[in-house]
Amino acid sequence: MEILQYSLRKLIAGIPLVLGVTLISFLLIVYFGPDKTYDLLGKNPTAEEIAEVRSQLGYDRPFVPRYLEYLHEVITFDFGNSESTDEKVSTILSRTIPVSIALALPGFILGNVLGVMFALLAAYFRGRWIDKFIMGFAAIGMSISFLIAIIGFQILLSSSDGLDLFPVRGWDTSTPLQYLRYVTVPTLATVFIALGYNTRFYRAVIVEEMTRDHVRTAKAFGTPPARLFYRNILKNSMIPIVTRIVFSIPFIVISGSLLLESYFGIPGIGKVTYDAIITGDQPVLKAVVALTAILFVVAQLLTDICYRAVDPRVSLK
Repeated sequence: MEILQYSLRKLIAGIPLVLGVTLISFLLIVYFGPDKTYDLLGKNPTAEEIAEVRSQLGYDRPFVPRYLEYLHEVITFDFGNSESTDEKVSTILSRTIPVSIALALPGFILGNVLGVMFALLAAYFRGRWIDKFIMGFAAIGMSISFLIAIIGFQILLSSSDGLDLFPVRGWDTSTPLQYLRYVTVPTLATVFIALGYNTRFYRAVIVEEMTRDHVRTAKAFGTPPARLFYRNILKNSMIPIVTRIVFSIPFIVISGSLLLESYFGIPGIGKVTYDAIITGDQPVLKAVVALTAILFVVAQLLTDICYRAVDPRVSLK
């Protein structure tokens, strides 16, 4: 009951965030967005033709009614049809979001799990060659562009100049083996880049926790290293770790795969978003922005609930 009441309060508190994001996105995408009048009319239209098309597109309507209509679309999650394909936007999202999740989830999980493991190893051997090697590798991962990593793994694993083991483009999840073939290269590129940032962040959190008084006390009483790191260090480091992981979820679901999907031709929400930006497909862009704002509110809620799960001392107030 406490969690339900807190969840309701948190969702209500997130309404201003959603309103602020929708207002800014409405101004940038719709109100001050691209004018499609001349795209529809072509060259040398008459004043009457321009006025008629602008009326059909709703450009001549006042700001407030247009924004309220957008809010109604957000509440009902009915953004009409795509201007590029004439397909219902909700159908596009329901088809593409699972693809993006299936694409990004392995890299997301491996990047965080391996990041915590390498961070623990580096912190345990702090100042020694293992720590320096891991941090050097992390620095290399952070300094390389994501696009360069994608191209590098594709050349190495998917081209005739490399091992030629995996498909270059496309997406097929008809069988587990096919899914593994298509997801391997994007996952390796994602993990390579994510490991750098995750390892450095998690190591900093763990090293800071190692300087706490309770850790020094436990070490003085002869607590075994494995137990010390698990009970006294890692468990007390979980709040910043959970924060980083949970707040990454909206980017993973919506825009985290944009570059991967565009490069490999994978039909996920990232590619749909990229195409909508290029073509100025306002219904799709409005839906993506609104969904991102809602996911951030949900991420805030999940973060606080996870705090309580990893540390019972945290109060949901």
